[in-house]
Amino acid sequence: MFRRSLFAVLALAALAAASGPVLAAWPDKPIRLIVPSAPGGAPDALMRALGQQLSLQLGVPVVIDNKPGGSYVIGTLDLVKSAPDGYTLAYGNIVSLATNKSLLPSVPYDIDKDLTLVSNALRLSNLMIVNNELPVRTVPELIAYAKKNPGKLAYASDGNGTTAHLGVELFKAMAGIHMLHVPYRAATTAVTDLIGGGIQLMMVNTPVSGPLAQAGKVRAIGISSPQRLPAYPDIPTIAESGLPGFEVTAWGGIIGPASMPKEIVNRLNAEIRTALASAAVRDRFKTLGAEPAPSTPEEFLELSRRETVKWAKIVKFSGARID
Repeated sequence: MFRRSLFAVLALAALAAASGPVLAAWPDKPIRLIVPSAPGGAPDALMRALGQQLSLQLGVPVVIDNKPGGSYVIGTLDLVKSAPDGYTLAYGNIVSLATNKSLLPSVPYDIDKDLTLVSNALRLSNLMIVNNELPVRTVPELIAYAKKNPGKLAYASDGNGTTAHLGVELFKAMAGIHMLHVPYRAATTAVTDLIGGGIQLMMVNTPVSGPLAQAGKVRAIGISSPQRLPAYPDIPTIAESGLPGFEVTAWGGIIGPASMPKEIVNRLNAEIRTALASAAVRDRFKTLGAEPAPSTPEEFLELSRRETVKWAKIVKFSGARID
């Protein structure tokens, strides 16, 4: 009995010695957080809020590194090539972890083999916004106008495969209308053209679209969530405005390269949960129209797989393509 007890104690001590140095030393230098989109967009704003809180908790800077381009592929590949030591992380979302699979001829990374999914962080909806000169104030008016003027409306997105792109493609298919897709590299550039009248509408994340609508620079006519949002109680859902069942919800969280030590993954997951529960992050997310949505690594991977299947069906139904 004594020998068995002694063996158990020694085994636990060996396990602690193997994992202890990893956690004891991490983190002891700045952490780079890659955001695979341009500064000023919703992912950038949300990850800066989360990164700032994580910096306070971890005691080291969390530095945002914007790497836009290629439907999130450029930034994600930068992560894939990084050392799995917990000092390079990235924002992974509905684009890089789900819709790319259906829209790109090939995705140069494998979610199961090349990435470590740490935790989802958020959910957010899109506002349908139109240029103030467009003579429509409701979703039914937009649909009627598009049917009377086939092919004359152009909508912008912040890239192929984003919910700003696929959301409008789903809208077009359900409404039976045609509009031209104009993809941009950044939401900020797209909304500048929208305000100027170069394009007529967008369906873009609330952190970008909400402040513009509130300032009167654009007109918000519908929201993509299944229910109205407390932050925008006067804006009807697209589903209640003549397209029952319409719903587009974006999501995203923190990912790392493959083979990250489990101890660091678990520590990060716990720190992300704490950060998302903090008043600072909750308040900032609420202002931006986002909802904290932490998960386990396993739940995040399952979300990615489930959404990949869902959006493959939507892409097929809507006829969405790379523009």
